[in-house]
Amino acid sequence: MNTKNIDVATLKKWLDSQEAVLIDVREPAEHKTANIPGALLKPLASIDSADEMFNSGKKVVLHCQNGARATNACQKLLAEAGEIEIYNLQGGIEAWQKADLPVGKDGGKTLPLDRQVQLSIGTLILLFSLLGFFINPAFTLVTAFFGIGLINAGLTNWCGLARLIAKMPWNQ
Repeated sequence: MNTKNIDVATLKKWLDSQEAVLIDVREPAEHKTANIPGALLKPLASIDSADEMFNSGKKVVLHCQNGARATNACQKLLAEAGEIEIYNLQGGIEAWQKADLPVGKDGGKTLPLDRQVQLSIGTLILLFSLLGFFINPAFTLVTAFFGIGLINAGLTNWCGLARLIAKMPWNQ
């Protein structure tokens, strides 16, 4: 079963008429930085089709930063219980913000998870490349490890580093 995508205007209409439940699948720190008012926080790693919100009789819409994690969550939920009616907000909260719709901020400043992963991998590749050049060429093998991790993430849509970073204290 394919994920159904909706746009910001449709979501706004559904929320205004109380036809939908909106779930934010980002991490708590990201939600604190910016959130769609009324969205329930349920991080991707903890979302489960057995949750009562899927039996509320309302449409369930998932959102994340830009749509990728919510798509993953929709696919996971549809695989668990294919009969649920579930939607993905195309473009995530970024699309909501671009449409000049209200955004809540509960304090905190943290980078989105995908950018934290990019910064971590970029920094580590640079560090181990420099160590390999100046200290010992064997250090460059670590850069191959990160390359394999990126290939795996691209092929499987699963990133171990993202899961690890999501558990860090600043993301809670």
